[in-house]
Amino acid sequence: MANTYFDPADLRKFGKIGEFQKEYADKFFEYYNSVFKEGALTAREKSLIALAVSHVAQCPYCIDAYTTDLIEKGVSNEEMMEAVHVASAMSAGTKLVTSVQMMNKAKEISM
Repeated sequence: MANTYFDPADLRKFGKIGEFQKEYADKFFEYYNSVFKEGALTAREKSLIALAVSHVAQCPYCIDAYTTDLIEKGVSNEEMMEAVHVASAMSAGTKLVTSVQMMNKAKEISM
């Protein structure tokens, strides 16, 4: 594998983020782990959301982690790709809807 800025091996180091600030890391992991427990949403649904957000946030570590997690949960490639497309459409939509601001300003200046 070619050298890249993001080293896939670094994903295994995630649990060590408390090395420089243990208190906050402990609080984060407590919160993170509680969020991903079964609740109104299943663990599977939460992982699909996490995969979709990972793509919008462009986090290669998260993409690797949640792809692996979802495959282990029996989620199909088609389901994962559909989740990514939902996130992509939402991301595009949130950018396009702000074009209304530009249009309003352009009209204001043109008057």
